[in-house]
Amino acid sequence: MRERIARFMRGRYGNDRLNNFLLGLSLALIVVDLFARTRVLYFLGLLCLVWSYVRMFSRRIDKRAAENRWYLDRTQGIRNFFAKKKRLRTMKKTYHLCKCPSCRQQIRVPKGRGQLEVTCPKCRCVFRTRS
Repeated sequence: MRERIARFMRGRYGNDRLNNFLLGLSLALIVVDLFARTRVLYFLGLLCLVWSYVRMFSRRIDKRAAENRWYLDRTQGIRNFFAKKKRLRTMKKTYHLCKCPSCRQQIRVPKGRGQLEVTCPKCRCVFRTRS
């Protein structure tokens, strides 16, 4: 069975970030329609689902890749925002973030070291902070 699916998908576009978004959007619209009871949201959810499968099974790989590139270009700012938030959240486990009193540059110092004397890499101001 796995070989049949692999043979069927050979030469087809497959899945990408835009398809993942379309599938999530269709699921969200259909679930919201369960509570709102408007058939418009359900219909839009089905359209997103159908378009996602059309893209997935398409043999026009260059056109689907261009659509995905367009989507990634338009969502770059949002994705960078959430990636930065995720990096900060994981960094706060091992580092304490403090700001330089003169230039307001954000500096990270290791946690659990007590009172530290920190030199700002931007303005070379020396100040003391707790880690």
